[in-house]
Amino acid sequence: MRDWLIQLRKKLKLTQQQVADGAHIDRAYYAQIENGTRNPSMAVASQIATHMNINPMLFFSEHFNGPFEQALLNSPVIVAHCDTKLRYTWMFNPHPDFNMENIIGKTDEELDSNEGTQALMKLKQRVIDTGKTVKETIAFPLSNGMIQYFVFAQPIYNASGEIIGAATASTEIQS
Repeated sequence: MRDWLIQLRKKLKLTQQQVADGAHIDRAYYAQIENGTRNPSMAVASQIATHMNINPMLFFSEHFNGPFEQALLNSPVIVAHCDTKLRYTWMFNPHPDFNMENIIGKTDEELDSNEGTQALMKLKQRVIDTGKTVKETIAFPLSNGMIQYFVFAQPIYNASGEIIGAATASTEIQS
C-alpha cells in the first residue's frame, strides 16, 4: 500500500478518477498503483508526478538499493527536493523524528514550526527567487537536542530552464 500517495491525493482533494484523468491513465490502473499491487512505468510515474507536483522517483524509492542508499543510509545526511511553494516533493534519509509518509506535500513549518524550520524555508525561498546556490548552518530543536546542519541548497530547473523548486543536502554538524 502506498499510504503516502493516498494521503497526498486526499490532501490535494482529488479523487482517484481525477488523478487518473490528469495522468491520462485508467482509474483502475491508478487504483492498483495506489494500493501497491502494480508499479507504474517511469513514463506513468512521471505523468502522475507532474499532475500531483511530486518527484516521480517516490514511486521507486522502496527499490532504491544502489550505492547512493548504501552510502547515505543511517548517515547524518538528508537530501530533499521541494517545489516553488516549498512543499516537499522528495526526501531521502530524514531525521528519525519525521515519518517519510507524512513529509511529501508539506512545508517545513507544517511539519514543525520553529526558528530552524523558518530559517530553512527562507533559505529555500532565496534559492528559488535568485536562482543561486546557498550554503548556511541552521540549528533545529529535535528529540535528541538542538542539532546543527550545514545546508547546501540549489535551484531545480525544468527542461525549459525555469526554476521549479530547490534541492537541499543537509549534513549534521557534530559539536
